[in-house]
Amino acid sequence: MRITPLDIQQKQFPMKFRGFDVEEVYAFLEVIREEMEELLRENATLKESAQRAENQIKEYRDMESTLRETLMTAQQMVEEYKTNSRKEAELLVREAELKSDTLLKEAQEKVIKIHEDIVDLKGIRRHFKEELKRMIESHMKMIEFDKEREGEERESG
Repeated sequence: MRITPLDIQQKQFPMKFRGFDVEEVYAFLEVIREEMEELLRENATLKESAQRAENQIKEYRDMESTLRETLMTAQQMVEEYKTNSRKEAELLVREAELKSDTLLKEAQEKVIKIHEDIVDLKGIRRHFKEELKRMIESHMKMIEFDKEREGEERESG
């Protein structure tokens, strides 16, 4: 059974012969009642403080949980960003390699085409020289033929 300060204040003791001094008993009970009231107030205050502390601890735990989740999310994002950046860099390198291979192949094809053109031009030049030589020889023969005819005409004439 719990005793309250009111129980202490209202407690009546039966009177007996040669018992305790009633006034001292009631004075002592009053002191106990006041002490008990103070203890109950202090206990209630401590319970309130404990409840506030528990609530604050719960808030801090919730904040800690949120911070952990945020940190984990940030770490995952960083890892995804690194992975994506790595993949993008690899893709860029592959594209650059393919483009450089294509450019190199095109350049090699152009070199081959230029060599072919040079060979063709040399053939055309040789052919032109031969044609020019034949024309000159033909004209020289015609000039000699004309000289011979002029010489024959002078001799006969």
